[in-house]
Amino acid sequence: MTTVPLLDLKAQYAQIRAAVMPVIEEVCESQYFILGKHVTAFEADAARYCGAQHGIGVSSGTDALLLALMALDIGPGDEVITSPFTFFATGGTIARAGARPLYCDIDPVSFNLSPAAVEAFIDAHTRVRGGVLVNRVTGGRIRAIMPVHLYGQSADMDPLLRLARAHGLAIIEDAAQAIGTEYHGRRVGSIGDVGCFSFFPSKNLGAFGDAGLCTANDPELAERLKVLRVHGGKPKYYHALIGGNFRIDELQAAVLEVKLKFLDGWTEGRQRNARFYDAAFAAVPGLGAHLRTPRALPGMRHIFNQYVVRVARRDELRQFLAENGVGTEIYYPVPLHLQECFGYLGYRVGDLPHSELAARETLALPVYAELTEAQLRYVVDTIARFYAG
Repeated sequence: MTTVPLLDLKAQYAQIRAAVMPVIEEVCESQYFILGKHVTAFEADAARYCGAQHGIGVSSGTDALLLALMALDIGPGDEVITSPFTFFATGGTIARAGARPLYCDIDPVSFNLSPAAVEAFIDAHTRVRGGVLVNRVTGGRIRAIMPVHLYGQSADMDPLLRLARAHGLAIIEDAAQAIGTEYHGRRVGSIGDVGCFSFFPSKNLGAFGDAGLCTANDPELAERLKVLRVHGGKPKYYHALIGGNFRIDELQAAVLEVKLKFLDGWTEGRQRNARFYDAAFAAVPGLGAHLRTPRALPGMRHIFNQYVVRVARRDELRQFLAENGVGTEIYYPVPLHLQECFGYLGYRVGDLPHSELAARETLALPVYAELTEAQLRYVVDTIARFYAG
């Protein structure tokens, strides 16, 4: 039986082994593991790649979000508007900072935070008090918008930026799945106040473990991020701020520095595979009644961190694909506003219908660059067989 895993990192490693092993050995020989030359080099290269002035390597994408919130002094009494249809870290870090997540619904085409939903929430549920936007119900100060560039496609940033500027809000870009994604010629992570990236191994640019990056254009904010990632100490052992241990490892930076050179090729491979799926699914008679392919929106560079389809009988299809050797994943089965841990926020089923429907219908298919055309064809044929049956 043909097998098509959701991701095959061994195939990627085979391409880079000769380039990456010498730098790992170099770091091991140096025994310099914390904030060394590879961190400095990777931060500069990654910032340049993202179109940002400054890059601050951190321990994970989750810590990048938490660090951004800390650097903007967002905490108890504050609230942050974000998407409920995302990985848990988006809402989880807001809560960990002591702030309150405010969930607004998504655009059903892009799966990203809907500017219209954000504007409607602000119009209906907030007022200005002392020059600060305040939640009428909770009394909390609304401090920021945290859009997520989900699956590798940018959120609609211009209207979100207009809303943020009109109400004095910061923009924290959750770009965990979106390194290299573009919005009308601008790389995500360079558009808002802080960009937050993850280098979890499954990402387009993945480390050999956990790692992340914050990007910023404001030099003072970048310096604050840099100081906060080392417990708020500057100089060492002198602490004007309370930070955390959010440093990227030298070994991870060395690996990422090598892999960054391959990134555009891997992204092009994912885009090529997405185009194959689009054409192949469109060519199956009647399949459009059961399956909708993702849309790369005009003016965007979609990097296809995931290729996510909307399907009828999603769970049955997933089981059928598993039985026939095709790996899939559901990103994400429970939107954040309905997670048990956020019950205190008071959301109910039906409050954010587009997010809830996406959680029931979406399925990620294998799209990594090393897939063969035969494997892609097998995925399409297997799905067609399910719905024909």
